[in-house]
Amino acid sequence: MKRVGLIVNPIAGMGGRVGLKGTDGAIVDAARALGAVPQASRKAARALRRLSPVADRIEILTCPGEMGAAAAESAGLGASEVTGVAGPPTTPASPEPTGPEHTKEAAREMARRGVDLLLFAGGDGTARDIAEVVGLEPPALGIPAGVKIYSGVFATTPENAGNLAAQFVAGGPSPTLREAEVVDVDEEAVRLGRLSASLYGHLRVPVARQMVSGPKSGAPGDADALAAAARSVARAMEPDCLYVLGPGTTTRAIALSLNLDSTLLGVDAILGGRLVGQDLNERQLLALLEDAGRARVVVGVIGGQGYIFGRGNQQIGPQVIRRVGREGIIVVATVAKLLSLARRVLLVDTGDPELDRELEGFMRVVVGAEEETLFRVEA
Repeated sequence: MKRVGLIVNPIAGMGGRVGLKGTDGAIVDAARALGAVPQASRKAARALRRLSPVADRIEILTCPGEMGAAAAESAGLGASEVTGVAGPPTTPASPEPTGPEHTKEAAREMARRGVDLLLFAGGDGTARDIAEVVGLEPPALGIPAGVKIYSGVFATTPENAGNLAAQFVAGGPSPTLREAEVVDVDEEAVRLGRLSASLYGHLRVPVARQMVSGPKSGAPGDADALAAAARSVARAMEPDCLYVLGPGTTTRAIALSLNLDSTLLGVDAILGGRLVGQDLNERQLLALLEDAGRARVVVGVIGGQGYIFGRGNQQIGPQVIRRVGREGIIVVATVAKLLSLARRVLLVDTGDPELDRELEGFMRVVVGAEEETLFRVEA
């Protein structure tokens, strides 16, 4: 029998769709006031369902309530609870009793009990807490559930986290283990429009082709090509169409070419050549779209990873994407950035697996002045 540890950060990802760039510290109260709902336990359950075929060969050790036991129960798997080390049991409506100290305490106890693999659902802050306690032993793997995923310790999707964990504990040829970077950003600086990232350690992670994301990386320098692509998109904007601009330097270049001061790390909206919304959350976007006749979503590509949805732009959620339709998505990236992607594909992780599958296939990418290429999108 292999022993798998499971830790869920119940508040991970809550700030994404409401535009708060994370949920570190007391910001979770603001997220909940804006209508945010917990989703990490649901994503953990999606991963755990992939362990069903090897359920008779594993023992799951987890925390009470929304810190793990609820996800195991939802996935139809039994679990032994690490009682007394992870705070009181929580509920989806009341995840606030848990914090970083509970994550660290649970990870420490699971390492002491000799788990063969430690699964955790959260974002970079959760990975940072895990790395601080366990270091390189035991092997660990992140189930992506946070607003920002800059670290290289996460599977590409919750399902792939489960697939990889199943391979690791099945008893056959195991995936390779490698040391991967744990990177986190200063969320307060992000909310002020500054990106400040630091390396906080490493975890030893099982890896397999196309199942684990690399760390976010800076785009190869190609300022002229980016400026040309931005001008091309700006010139093609129709005055009666609403354009939703995702976060990042690529989309900001489009706004700057229109002499508009957009939000670097938020989601903005342009109509008729002027900003009609800045740093918008999902609810605000849906309200704008309700009044708009036609609409487009413009997004860049996460350097080194390839994501166009689901990493740092959760405000552009499934409802927004469905409203504009696949044909209403405009992807912008330089050729150098596309060629630097390890997998040479664009990725989507919207939180809605059915929508992710609908977005698969080739999609046009604006790469320069009146220049486009086709790039494959995968869920």
